[in-house]
Amino acid sequence: MVVSIVGVGLIGGSMAITLKENGFADKIIGVDVSQDNLDKAMRRRLIDVDMPLAEAIAASDIIILSTPVDTMLQLLPQILDVVDQQIVMDMGSTKQRLLAAIADHPKRGRFVATHPMAGTEYSGPEAAVPNLYDNKCTVLCDVDASDKDAVEKVQALYQSIPMRMVYLNSEEHDLHTAYVSHISHISSFALALTVLEKERDENRIFQLASGGFSSTVRLAKSSPDMWVPIFRQNRDNVLDVLDEHINQLARFRSLLIKQDFERFYKQIEAANEISRILA
Repeated sequence: MVVSIVGVGLIGGSMAITLKENGFADKIIGVDVSQDNLDKAMRRRLIDVDMPLAEAIAASDIIILSTPVDTMLQLLPQILDVVDQQIVMDMGSTKQRLLAAIADHPKRGRFVATHPMAGTEYSGPEAAVPNLYDNKCTVLCDVDASDKDAVEKVQALYQSIPMRMVYLNSEEHDLHTAYVSHISHISSFALALTVLEKERDENRIFQLASGGFSSTVRLAKSSPDMWVPIFRQNRDNVLDVLDEHINQLARFRSLLIKQDFERFYKQIEAANEISRILA
């Protein structure tokens, strides 16, 4: 099985490691706009060879898109224009605009939309790690619009890792990821900016930051090159959840002003319910 990874950063590079180590892929081809990224991926042995996109498509059984989601909007139709029996899949965090862009494409069936729910705050091929996807969840979207053999091969790929598979339509996917992923990043960015604005003494931040603070702002280290396109494409859903988040913050603020710590206690108790859901 020859697999091309288009975008050999954290997400694509980590997938390359996994598919080589578990034997799913016999050969990994790297494609990237940055030759520096490709050179790093070669030095780390994430990929076996790098090629221009057209050559990689012709040589591959599966093409995996792991670029920023705005780049996918441009690349995916171009890739589908030239595939024959190759399977194309993505690993992006938004789905509605991407799938709308190829809805009428004659090769639509060769594409399988996926979103493995895994990552770190780091970026680039140097951030790629083994086992990133092990036993995590991956979403497959609108599979009824994909060819049966393409879906089965992508399922086999994720089973080989292994990952749990969830099936959603693109609208459901973008709504739910706004709640469980995208809002977490905005909150982390905002908290980091708050602390940087109010606490000017960087040494004090370093000295006093505990594990709790570090874990809360971990996502603030994430790349804007990756996240601005996600917020652009999922703007409406993110605005909806952001409005509710602001309402909840305002409620805590109001209780503090009123010194109503009995209700504050109840709010925290209600928030503790999330532990039951995540258990």
